[in-house]
Amino acid sequence: MSFNHVVAWIDHVQAHVIHFNAEAADHEVIKTVSTHPHLHTKSGAVGSGRTAESKHYFDDVAHALSDATEVLIVGPAQEKLELMKYLITHHPAVAKCVMAVESSDHPSDGQLLKYARKYFLKADMLR
Repeated sequence: MSFNHVVAWIDHVQAHVIHFNAEAADHEVIKTVSTHPHLHTKSGAVGSGRTAESKHYFDDVAHALSDATEVLIVGPAQEKLELMKYLITHHPAVAKCVMAVESSDHPSDGQLLKYARKYFLKADMLR
């Protein structure tokens, strides 16, 4: 089945990637390999700082987004923005497909899919 749209919800631990069309959806969860989500990058000590972004994690997410024509990236905090910066630098073809980057709490997969379908319906109407 062909899916043109993708929504990706991402935080520092995992990304939920849903490929969908009007009738069906396919869900994938990508997890980071980082064992210390709060690692001081200068000292290497575990604490309240942020870990250096995992290149492999972002590459895995980029690969999951690569066959979409339109992508919506959502998530809490800064990880969604870090992903977008990474896509622009390392995966420009994928970055060009990103329609928007929006803030979102921790929705269920069903809520995320409903939100994305509503978003793309409105976006398609504006064209």
